[in-house]
Amino acid sequence: MKLAILGGGGFRVPLVYGAVLRDTSSPRVEVVSLYDVAPDRLKAIGHVTGQMADGRDGAPRVETTTDLDRALDGADFVFSAIRVGGLEGRTTDERVALDLGILGQETTGPGGLAYGMRTVPVAIRVAERIAQICPQAWVINFTNPAGMITEAMQQVLGDRVVGICDTPIGLGRRAARALSLDPDRSSFEYVGLNHLGWLRAVGYEGRDVLPDLIGDAELLTTIEEGRLFGPEWIQVLGCLPNEYLYYYYFTRDAVASIRGGAETRGEFLLDQQRAFYAAVAARPAAALHEWRRVREERDATYMKESRAEDEIRDAADIEGGGYEGVALAIMGAIARDERSTMILDVRNGSAVPGLPPKAVVEVPCTVDADGPHPLATLPLAGHQLGLVQQVKAVEQLTIEAARGRSAPLALKAFALHPLVDSVSTARVLLQGYRDRHPDLAQLLR
Repeated sequence: MKLAILGGGGFRVPLVYGAVLRDTSSPRVEVVSLYDVAPDRLKAIGHVTGQMADGRDGAPRVETTTDLDRALDGADFVFSAIRVGGLEGRTTDERVALDLGILGQETTGPGGLAYGMRTVPVAIRVAERIAQICPQAWVINFTNPAGMITEAMQQVLGDRVVGICDTPIGLGRRAARALSLDPDRSSFEYVGLNHLGWLRAVGYEGRDVLPDLIGDAELLTTIEEGRLFGPEWIQVLGCLPNEYLYYYYFTRDAVASIRGGAETRGEFLLDQQRAFYAAVAARPAAALHEWRRVREERDATYMKESRAEDEIRDAADIEGGGYEGVALAIMGAIARDERSTMILDVRNGSAVPGLPPKAVVEVPCTVDADGPHPLATLPLAGHQLGLVQQVKAVEQLTIEAARGRSAPLALKAFALHPLVDSVSTARVLLQGYRDRHPDLAQLLR
């Protein structure tokens, strides 16, 4: 099989290649085509993957290209991890909002909307090329905002586009481990949107054991989410929220922490990755060593604004996710009919009551040779459903604004987001993004 990775010069690409490298089942991926618009980054990741494969018999062959059609030609699976505007664009998305005292974050709030508006047109063009060159391929989308971009690409390719994220499964596995249970023998009842969902049950040997964790304040503090939200708030909710809900439940705290820091997450990653790619260019032979060092630093500082200054992220929390493992599991389930259950971003149908059938939701699915099949979920509580409905409406407005090149619809999307506090603020936000992003200024008329 052939796997095309779009955004192939991205820092996290070796995680996906490593998962493919470890897969010895048949059929397996034999060719990995890395596509990127940045030749220097592509060359660096080519060095890293080459050193990962060194001495491994039967390692999938890696090819690099700046030609999208060449990468897609003959692909059975397409992994999309593009970043329109690079990390420079991300820092702008963050700072325009923060300068107004509003959350500046890559996927949540106005920063996520700006990123989505810039990305949707590119994602649509990619989907159209896939439809022409490899219509039989399955698209695994990790491009953020993952739910929004998956939904946009589905408008061209239908259900053959599946979104993935590592936070839901990481949350479930951490909950199981906190109870000294085997995560692989546990089932997780999770529902919501990408970066906005709740773990509502953990099944183990026919029983929901999540109440055992939620009822034990001391035990809750052993996992990232327990420390992040506090046992009292989790016990009030009666479920475990995805860590990104921190930005909704503790908005002022998050904004104050980010504004009080020396740099935003995007600025930290921009400096870190500039140094990484420069180091690999100077010493290609040490590419893999340098990548591993930088990855460890990156993982340890993830969502740093939500933790105390001297608090270090637990190693088990970092290892709990693994989007590359989810991607490999999807490919295995489809290509080898290895029926499996996993939490994915898929078209709703009737899985989540109260949301449109074509809305992309994040829910448990069974996956087989025919692709993902979302499992029905119990209705969301009123406060959960209201938030999910509002954010989904904003996501769909953002897609419509980008596809229709409509500034009025873009304004409406910003104004209706629950983390934007007034229409006047939305106007200033939109103008700020248009001033700082030339491509957005050209898009929205």
